[in-house]
Amino acid sequence: MPDIIEVKKVTRTVELEKVFNIRRIVFVEEQSCPAELEWEHDDISTHFLATCNGVPAGAARWRKTENGYKLERFAVLMEFRNHGVGRELVKAVLGDLPRFAHPVYLNAQIAAMGFYSQLGFTKVGEEFEEAGIRHFKMIKAEE
Repeated sequence: MPDIIEVKKVTRTVELEKVFNIRRIVFVEEQSCPAELEWEHDDISTHFLATCNGVPAGAARWRKTENGYKLERFAVLMEFRNHGVGRELVKAVLGDLPRFAHPVYLNAQIAAMGFYSQLGFTKVGEEFEEAGIRHFKMIKAEE
């Protein structure tokens, strides 16, 4: 039976708690990112929760910055990776942006750059470190 993946924009406290729990597990526990960095800008971001067969599986957010529209905090729980959850999260977040959002960008961990490239993002600039992890800025090609 194929996985049923759903992604929805969330605003209610109970849903946001699921989003924040996923991010805590992936970023703070698995990747040892500083917890205090994990929660910055949550109040000005638009949040998404992905479920797989009804079970919380992934999270993401976007926010407008002085540099454009930034996609952030893509996190998929280990047991749901390689099931299409990440791809569905990116599609949902991109689909929620204002019609003329430009530029659209993200800071990709080096290990995830191939994934984002497949979804139309291109590396720009130099490598940098964020929360102790190597990243590159990637920009979404205009369609």
